[in-house]
Amino acid sequence: MQPIGGRRITTALILTVLSALGILVLLMLLGPDWTRYVPATCTSTRCFCELPRFGALIVQPANSWSSYGYVFAGFLMIVLASARDWASAMPRIAAIVFGLTAISVGLGSVLLHATLTLWGQFYDVLGMYLVASFMLVSALSRWLRIPDRTAIIGYVLVCGALTSVLIVEPEVRRWLFAVELLLAIVIEMGFARPRRIDVQVRYYLLGILTKAVAFAIWNLDQHGIVCAPTSMIQGHAVWHLLGATAIFLTFNYYRSERHKST
Repeated sequence: MQPIGGRRITTALILTVLSALGILVLLMLLGPDWTRYVPATCTSTRCFCELPRFGALIVQPANSWSSYGYVFAGFLMIVLASARDWASAMPRIAAIVFGLTAISVGLGSVLLHATLTLWGQFYDVLGMYLVASFMLVSALSRWLRIPDRTAIIGYVLVCGALTSVLIVEPEVRRWLFAVELLLAIVIEMGFARPRRIDVQVRYYLLGILTKAVAFAIWNLDQHGIVCAPTSMIQGHAVWHLLGATAIFLTFNYYRSERHKST
């Protein structure tokens, strides 16, 4: 695979900082009185361990800033896919779209944790659906040899259907995401992987392992088993950073595929 390189990392980091500044301006325009908006559904139970700083511009700073791990990973994907030495069998446009979905996860997560509003929650879950849907459609299209145009239409339809469910029944958001992600993994490993040429499966397996560890930490944080509400070190923040790592590992799996030799 093409090397990542310090210059590409720096470019992705600069773009991440610029996006953070843009979100900060948006929050300043809309806040800091987040009580004017409908609260996120988690406020009726538990919005993770971190103590909400109500009245502040950023209600949960640790969980908000750690979300930019996804943004950095997404921009790094786009920088790599846009480079001249891109030689993967993964189409550039697919790699760029996958990068955009990672960015959407991060920015959506920032909007949720910075505001703890229902509209912030919507964008948070939407990004998760975009990533899981990409993985599912990618697996299906490779397994069933679906043409690119048809796969794109399928991706849009799946995302549209999930968004509709999110609007009508927001309480099922986590379970629906988990089901879609597990389905994508099963189809990829069982049916799509054999059709990918010289793909390096270890990246996908490492991504699964990383996500599993992240989920364990998420549960410890969510249920207050390991919890220091006022600390800047939060289990949910670690979940974000590990989740971003898992997405980038999955991206490396996709981009490791080689073109069919002639």
